[in-house]
Amino acid sequence: MKKNGLVVLIVFTGSFVFAQSLAPLTVEKIMRDPKWIGTSPSNPLWSADGKTLYFNWNPDKAPADSLYYITGSNITPQKVPAFQKEDIVYARDITFNAAKTAYVYAKEGDIFIVDNRSGKIKRITQTAEPESAPGFSFNDTKIIYQLNHNLYAWDIANGETIQLTRFQKGDDPAANEKNKKLNSQEEWLKKDQLNQIAVLKERKEKKDISDAYAKSLSKTKKPRTIYTGGRNVHNLQISSNGRFVSYILFKEASGARHTIVPNYVTESGFTEAINGRTKVGAPSGLSELFVFDREKDTAIAVTTEGIPGIRDLPDYVKDYPELLKIKKQENAVREVSIARVTWSPKGNYAVVDMNARDNKDRWLMQLDAVTGKLSVLDRQRDEAWVGGPGINSDNTGWINENLFWFQSEATGYSHIYTADVVSGKKTALTAGQYEVQQCRLSGNSKYFYITTNEAHSGEQQLYRLPVTGGKAARITTMTGANRATISPGEKQAAILYSYSNKPWELYLQDNKPGGKAAQLTFNAQSDAFKSYSWRDPELVYITANDGKQVPARLYRPANPHPFKPAVIFVHGAGYLQNAHKWWSSYFREYMFHNLLADNGYYVLDMDYRASAGYGRNWRTGIYRHMGGKDLADNIDGAKYLTEKCGVNPERIGIYGGSYGGFITLMALFTAPGTFAAGAALRPVTDWAHYNQGYTSNILNTPAQDSIAYRKSSPIYFAEGLQDHLLICHGVVDVNVHFQDVMRLNQRLVELEKNNWQVALYPVEDHGFAEPSSWTDEYKRIYKLFEDVLKQ
Repeated sequence: MKKNGLVVLIVFTGSFVFAQSLAPLTVEKIMRDPKWIGTSPSNPLWSADGKTLYFNWNPDKAPADSLYYITGSNITPQKVPAFQKEDIVYARDITFNAAKTAYVYAKEGDIFIVDNRSGKIKRITQTAEPESAPGFSFNDTKIIYQLNHNLYAWDIANGETIQLTRFQKGDDPAANEKNKKLNSQEEWLKKDQLNQIAVLKERKEKKDISDAYAKSLSKTKKPRTIYTGGRNVHNLQISSNGRFVSYILFKEASGARHTIVPNYVTESGFTEAINGRTKVGAPSGLSELFVFDREKDTAIAVTTEGIPGIRDLPDYVKDYPELLKIKKQENAVREVSIARVTWSPKGNYAVVDMNARDNKDRWLMQLDAVTGKLSVLDRQRDEAWVGGPGINSDNTGWINENLFWFQSEATGYSHIYTADVVSGKKTALTAGQYEVQQCRLSGNSKYFYITTNEAHSGEQQLYRLPVTGGKAARITTMTGANRATISPGEKQAAILYSYSNKPWELYLQDNKPGGKAAQLTFNAQSDAFKSYSWRDPELVYITANDGKQVPARLYRPANPHPFKPAVIFVHGAGYLQNAHKWWSSYFREYMFHNLLADNGYYVLDMDYRASAGYGRNWRTGIYRHMGGKDLADNIDGAKYLTEKCGVNPERIGIYGGSYGGFITLMALFTAPGTFAAGAALRPVTDWAHYNQGYTSNILNTPAQDSIAYRKSSPIYFAEGLQDHLLICHGVVDVNVHFQDVMRLNQRLVELEKNNWQVALYPVEDHGFAEPSSWTDEYKRIYKLFEDVLKQ
């Protein structure tokens, strides 16, 4: 039987096998290549003139998506011929001048300018080296662009090109020579030679005169050379009036050891090493901000010593008295990471967006470009870590010359604020217990187009908000997620829309309240997919042990199994939302949950503490203790299932991948008996071995906050395992390394634990690619639950 079953699986892999009826669901059916589901459009982009909408799509189920388009006169999707693709210019890639009469873009390494009235295109560079990042400056009289990490300007009137910066790696040789200190003997000999040998004295005088003359000429013909030492130039920005150039010099960390990931199944037949990442706490690079004043020909460093709170210590240091004592004595300036500099439309002001390296502060600082001094515009302090939608991103900008906008979680939810750089006045434009998840300023700077979950925490809707504040006008109305891409003229919105049990389709709507959305694509659901009645999960709220209401998806079986089993799914990432009303990125798991429900299981999928969509306190609920409130929420979910659904408390399973795999391990290790079986997929077993960016936000660093790592890492609690455990992991996982599982494996061996097993997938990364791997993994998960929860 086993052999025959395998043959059937290999032979009948085409989508036609289950075209007539998908029921009953099986793992083999749902874990095939996802093309069997249908094909959803993605990545909608408008042409620069706004007349054409492009998107990726694959209705023919080809090996890869193709580019399609619609126009105002023909909304039937057409495939873009291959030879036309290179001629397309997308609206996202262009930059307008202030009057909106012209725009520039880079294509294939060259720069182009377009007259927005006539449509005439002019190429302004044609070189072997790639130019990039075009824009307007010098009050819109010149086009600026970057070439080899330097800025250049092309004069629109006469076509002249000038170099604006001249960065060079290494140290200034003249400064080195000047700073070279002679000993007393060398000084006496040099002075004596010049006094006694007339030829030497005359030659030196002539050289000094020649050097001074050459220097005077170079000031008018070439920009000064700025030596960067061993640092790299980042974030070159020029003010709109052309006077100031801001730039960041970044020095790579030294002594940061990188991991390797062994790849055993290779074309060469030899084991090969994949270069990996560093681990949390490794040395980080340093960035420093400078301003080059082209008028004065000076470059000055912008210091951070005067930033408010720059010497503040995080609260967690109080748990380490000796460390606290040392830190207070040092009273050191904290390291910062400079995200960007944004110049005002006329170039009179600049705002520097920077974050403390310890993740506790985000400052928006007004920069005096002449002096290099900083003054605070806004400071957001969070004793956990600064984050949330639109916070640590480029979601900032200028409404006019004096008014700067940004997002902040100051109230506990991400909202839009403005700050007047002249008066210092800050104004909140949105407020309430919801999040502004996306924000875009209109072309005329009169409105914001914002996507929020104000209507429901599990929905995404588009609104138009005046820049002066007030009531936002709702534009989209379809229940679920509406992800809009607005046309250049802002007359229309292309909308990727989905619902809980309906994959993504593309719609087009007039960009105004009351507009009717017209569906453009119809291939997201194949006939095979539609032959099954997919559940619309019930959204429920579970009361946690601290009284908080935890959102969750509940799948109820039409015919519960007599033993009343249940499974709790734990989504990954931590900061991710899954108890919502749109098609989940966990679509395989969604289908698996339907299969489980068909076979008599209750299934619960919770947005536990740390999930996205519910504000700052929810987001940071796991600070310094992963496996604390987040695990407690899932345990309360098990209690909910027994009390509200009549589930047998001895027949509850738990599973999840990545962060969900971590929670599964913590559940089985620290709350034995709560879950009879668990499947931990690609789990983190020791947070000290994960990366810097994610882990240091939540747990600080191992050397500074060992308590947090000790409380949060499953490997320290492995002795608590009593129930059945399955671990699945990809061997070439470059995110959560295979090493994590190997270390835990050895720990379980040494503890002489029973009822656990490990399944390895030699060719798989963190997210599996092969349908055969998905199928094998979920057959094992299903078998685990069937064997343990129904026996």
